[in-house]
Amino acid sequence: MSLPIVSVICICFNHEAFVQQAINSVLNQTYKNIELIVINNASSDNSHQVITEIASKNLSIKYIQFNEPVSSTKAFNYGFKQSKGIYLIDLSADDVLLSDCIEKQIKFFAQQNDNVGLIFGNAYHINEKGTRTKPYFEVDQNNKVTDLLLHKTNYLRLLSSGIVMCSVASMFTRKHFELLKGYNEELFFEDLDYWLRLSRLYEIKFLDDFLVEKRFLENSLGNQFHRNDEFSRKINKSLRHIYKESMVRNGFKIENKALIKRIHYSMQQSFKNKQWLEFLKFSLLELKCRLRLF
Repeated sequence: MSLPIVSVICICFNHEAFVQQAINSVLNQTYKNIELIVINNASSDNSHQVITEIASKNLSIKYIQFNEPVSSTKAFNYGFKQSKGIYLIDLSADDVLLSDCIEKQIKFFAQQNDNVGLIFGNAYHINEKGTRTKPYFEVDQNNKVTDLLLHKTNYLRLLSSGIVMCSVASMFTRKHFELLKGYNEELFFEDLDYWLRLSRLYEIKFLDDFLVEKRFLENSLGNQFHRNDEFSRKINKSLRHIYKESMVRNGFKIENKALIKRIHYSMQQSFKNKQWLEFLKFSLLELKCRLRLF
């Protein structure tokens, strides 16, 4: 029986120092039926030269270069339209797949029912030099997660916030991605919205194993969430959009209570960073959600 094709869509934006390692981590997988699509999102550094050199030696790589930068959601959706894999991986060019990552993911997916649209695992945090610093999810002496609720990841858990997902260590199905019409291109980031829309209708499963190395950089998207600048305001705008969509989607009081908890966290971060207008906008959203309880 032939192995299913896995499409890895690697998006690079000014990652010249890391993109070669990211690409090599895909090329060196123990699982071999992989389609690698590399998108250079109009990088202003030497990413193009680095990718071109690698692609010239590996003709299987599909290289796409944008002349103007677009959102990561739009970039991935574009790459998806060029892909043919049954399974998909959204890889940032500063992260690294462990050599047996895809093999483990495929084996785990094979054990699931057809209603499972996404699986995710654990990751090692690495610094700029590639040194491992800590696990994404806390583990015990056997390298198994201490938070057993990860095995019960669902819509309600995702909605109520907390460290309950690791998007860099995820693999999802083409079928479900198409059913949900891909990433929302109006948003500045993709994972939370997609996970919520997916988990409301389908299942998510946790694979208790280390699959990737997630690089922790000062200027990475994840580190911009709560800073008092234009970048964080774009993120907050997307968060409010996601919260509003969740309010429409929610059908039970317990779901709106979970959403209020997440909005409170956004309010706290806005207050902490003296983003008074952002705090006001989240507060009004919280009030609207609270009224739905009655």
